[in-house]
Amino acid sequence: QVQLVESGGGLVQAGGSLRLSCAASGRTTSSYAMGWFRQAPGKEREFVAGITRGGGTTLYADSVKGRFTISRDNAKNILYLQMNSLKREDTAVYYCAADRLPLIATTVDEYDYWGPGTQVTVSP
Repeated sequence: QVQLVESGGGLVQAGGSLRLSCAASGRTTSSYAMGWFRQAPGKEREFVAGITRGGGTTLYADSVKGRFTISRDNAKNILYLQMNSLKREDTAVYYCAADRLPLIATTVDEYDYWGPGTQVTVSP
């Protein structure tokens, strides 16, 4: 089992950048494929980015491709999401998640563990 806690959210102007972190405790993150999801008010939780156990393969939602970068440091048990060129529509609560299976999953049901989330608000 693994416990996840996100940090790094906040208020940023459109066009700005933020870096989210997800610290894991318990079982090492190298045992899990990892992902970032987000949920805006009144909307369903959606996939943002995913990364395989070793970090060799990544996958992004079309809406963030070219602006966001997912990475991981398995030695530190930390997952990152670098977010550049932020837009108002990126405003949401961002969640990290861990999947016991090795492939990158893109749906909520496929992930086994979740953090509590961190708020990202992009102002005009």
